[in-house]
Amino acid sequence: MPVEVERKAFSAGLQELNENMVTLAELAELAIRKAVSTLETPSPVADGHDVFTLDQEIYGLKNQVVKSCVDLIALHAPVARDLRTITTSLEIATDLDRIGRYSKDIVEITNMLGDVAGPVAARGNLIKMGNLAIDMVDRAVDAFVQRNAEPVVDIVRRDDPIDALHDEVFREIIDRMSDQSLPPRIGAEFILCNRYFERLADHAVNIGLHVTYMVTGVRPRVKGDLRGEAPGSLQ
Repeated sequence: MPVEVERKAFSAGLQELNENMVTLAELAELAIRKAVSTLETPSPVADGHDVFTLDQEIYGLKNQVVKSCVDLIALHAPVARDLRTITTSLEIATDLDRIGRYSKDIVEITNMLGDVAGPVAARGNLIKMGNLAIDMVDRAVDAFVQRNAEPVVDIVRRDDPIDALHDEVFREIIDRMSDQSLPPRIGAEFILCNRYFERLADHAVNIGLHVTYMVTGVRPRVKGDLRGEAPGSLQ
């Protein structure tokens, strides 16, 4: 294949990959939004069904992204930044797929709870966690699209309020279960939901860390590397 033709084919492949990644991110963000809405409205059947459909679409598109990445590596043997872009896309696609799956898990819980209100404060904090996670994912994806690692430090810092809300919800649920004002089954479901929202934020942080590696060639080992608590390292 002539060099010019190969370059055009490679550029077209990268462009298609980028477009699929943006679509994948949009689907994942929509899944979180609809999952959060099932906590805001009792028995939100339509949004719940939408999340199940979105989860399947996210999984299918993730597999398409994986195939595109493998093909680009196999056919064009990219190096340096292009190779980092492709391998980072593989990692981010996995995180976005997990975001879709956790959104589906949250909806399964809200479907099970039905009209059960549960602890009002905990439900409100879970909604806050969901909205914060949506913002983090949006910022992380924008950093990927813009090929800009600077916003990642802010993304990492935004994880702290979610961790604090997670601990607050957990303590409330345990206290309510201990004084028997909350049935253990309902409490257990809220604890699971709490964990899923916390994991959504963790995946947003993961995306940010992948972006840092893609742009700089330095892969932070832990979140603290971006806070100046420890040096980054190539892996």
